[in-house]
Amino acid sequence: MPSVKKNKRITISDIAALAGVSKSTASLVLNGRSKEYRVSDDTRDRILALAGEHHYQPSFHARSLRSSRSHTLGLVVPEMTNYGFAVISRELETLCREAGLQLLIACTDENPAQEMMAVNSLVQRQVDGLIVASSQLNDAEYQKINASLPVVQMDRLITGSELPLVITDSLSSTATLVENVARQHPDEFYFLGGQPRISPTRDRLAGFQLGLERAGVVCKPEWIINGNYHPSSGYEMFAQLCAQLGRPPKALFTAACGLLEGVLRYLNQHQLMESDLHLCSFDDHYLFDGLTLKIDTVAQDCRALAQHSFDMVSALIDEQPLEQNALYLPGNIHWRHAGSKALLGQP
Repeated sequence: MPSVKKNKRITISDIAALAGVSKSTASLVLNGRSKEYRVSDDTRDRILALAGEHHYQPSFHARSLRSSRSHTLGLVVPEMTNYGFAVISRELETLCREAGLQLLIACTDENPAQEMMAVNSLVQRQVDGLIVASSQLNDAEYQKINASLPVVQMDRLITGSELPLVITDSLSSTATLVENVARQHPDEFYFLGGQPRISPTRDRLAGFQLGLERAGVVCKPEWIINGNYHPSSGYEMFAQLCAQLGRPPKALFTAACGLLEGVLRYLNQHQLMESDLHLCSFDDHYLFDGLTLKIDTVAQDCRALAQHSFDMVSALIDEQPLEQNALYLPGNIHWRHAGSKALLGQP
């Protein structure tokens, strides 16, 4: 019987030679088509046993050539250290693995030029579809790509884009949270946001302003402070605000978990975790339940964002019509501050 070198990757031709059958017969068996072509049970069992013994794995590239698909999806996110994007990436990787797909992830660091380099690299690797949390100002480049492979927007909306979208309705949930807090602190309520050009900042600021309006509070221009979504930016903006006021503000809303991380770092370093600051934020983290400083938050359903994005891009790859082109998921408010619970009549 022919031998196979242990340091050589075994091929379907090797399995055929070991089994004493043709390559086509081995291929039929290993692709689950033995009954269709009336391959005998003995031959099938022999081929499968040899494949298992030698840890045979089918060629990914050969599979792609046969099906005209790469069986890969591309995911483009600003950064992997962001808790929300990390959870979404994990959920998408699980969904892809269960579907026999490979997920390729590219990070852009909120840089539009770097984003397009990453996207072009994924396209060159012939991904079957793209899921993107984009920092682009328009969708011109994505429209070009969408002509040959599906592009789904996730978590962020490029201004004016009609590409398929899965996003959290941050305006409504933010407005509800802010209205409640503003009724307790109508004279001072600050907003820390990221880049104004991207939709999360615009939508969450609009929700903040709507919440103040509903509470009968006039938003002062100096209450709105923007930087970027890195924790260092949250730290710097909050440090400057505390220096300006000579104390922490009475109420503060941060537009993302990264900004909140910077604020908490400053509070901890300056022994202010026991202050009277009413802190609230968009994005949630399970660790917030263990802090002495209570934080009211809007939690995104990261699992649902991943699932719906996956379902949408999969349908488009299969050339199936979408039930809806834009899907807005509700945010879930976690009330932790005692004042918030009391105002809502919660124990």
